Amino acid sequence: MKYIYNPGKEGMPIFITLHGTGGDETNLLPVAEVLNPDFGAIGIRGNVIENGMNRYFKRKAEGVYDMEDLAIRGQELKKFILELADKYNFSTEQVILLGFSNGSNIAINLLLQDDNPFKYAMLLAPMYPVEIEESKDLSNLEIFLSMGEHDPIVPLSESERVINIFKNQGATVQGLWVNSHEINPQVILAGKNWLKELKLNP
Repeated sequence: MKYIYNPGKEGMPIFITLHGTGGDETNLLPVAEVLNPDFGAIGIRGNVIENGMNRYFKRKAEGVYDMEDLAIRGQELKKFILELADKYNFSTEQVILLGFSNGSNIAINLLLQDDNPFKYAMLLAPMYPVEIEESKDLSNLEIFLSMGEHDPIVPLSESERVINIFKNQGATVQGLWVNSHEINPQVILAGKNWLKELKLNP
C-alpha cells in the first residue's frame, strides 16, 4: 500500500489517516497537523479503485458493502499498519485511527476485529450498514464520532447505528453533530479538545 510518513516528536502518539472515496494518502495529513502538530502521522492510500477513485474496500452499490472484500481488506490494512509499527518503532497503543467517510468505515472494521490492537479512533462521517451478530467487549476503546444531521450520503438512522455499535458494546463515545458530510472548524476544535482530554502525551 502507498503511504506517507510524517514523524512526530519522539514518543508522541501517531495518527493513521484514512481518506474518503476519491482521496489519497495526503488528504488528512493537514487535519492531523492541525489536531496536534507534535503527533506523528501516516497517510495510507486505499488500494481499491472504483470508477477511477481510491477506496479501501469494494461495494456492490451506494451503501451496500461487499462484505467478503471488506473482511479481506480490513485484515490486509491491519497487517500493513502493524508492519509500519515495526518499521517506525511505535506501539499500536499510541495509534489514533483518523478516518473520513470510507476511511472511517474501514477503521470501524479494524476496531471490530477480534484481535484489534487499536484503542483510539476519530471517525468522521462514518457509515457501517452491517448487522453486528455477536457482542464484543469494546470497553477499552475511546471513540470520537462526527456525523452530519443533513448528510446527503449517510442517513440519520445510519449515524445512530454507528453510535450504538460502539456504545452498546461498552466503548467510550464522544459524538458531535455537524451539518453535512464534512470536516469543518467545529470538528477540528472538538477533536482537539477530545485529544487533550485523553492525556496521550507522555
